[in-house]
Amino acid sequence: MSEYAKQLREKQKVKRIYGLTEKQFRNLFESASREQGVKGTNLLVALESRLDNLVYRMGFAVSRSQARQLVGHGHIQVNGRRVDIPSYRVKPNDEVRVAPGSREIVPVKVAKDSAARGVPLSWISVDLEKAVGRVTERPGRDQIPVAAQEQLIVELYSK
Repeated sequence: MSEYAKQLREKQKVKRIYGLTEKQFRNLFESASREQGVKGTNLLVALESRLDNLVYRMGFAVSRSQARQLVGHGHIQVNGRRVDIPSYRVKPNDEVRVAPGSREIVPVKVAKDSAARGVPLSWISVDLEKAVGRVTERPGRDQIPVAAQEQLIVELYSK
């Protein structure tokens, strides 16, 4: 397999994991490239700090696509305000919660039951009873549980 094929395959894998289109992924990469630090790590941090991904990571949805739908339908609040944009970037100390009227819908209940068995991430604190989570800090590369070689993606886009 050629070097280009490896890079492309890695990009496609990460893109599918997070459920993004090519344009969304490219825009996210370009904004992450402008930040200080390692480009690949910045990309993964940007992917992890998307609202739809955080709703999934906090256990309010069983999949990222379900989390995206919950956000898009207005069931999620950030700092007490309704946010219906799945690509919204959540910052450290932001509070993410399921809207009070949405806590009893079946997908949220099922997700909370299955999430209770999962291992929480160190940079997120979650209270499943109240359906509230908080991003405590910006995650480091070692705190992001994604089997990806982000350097290959950086090399692909650097051509």
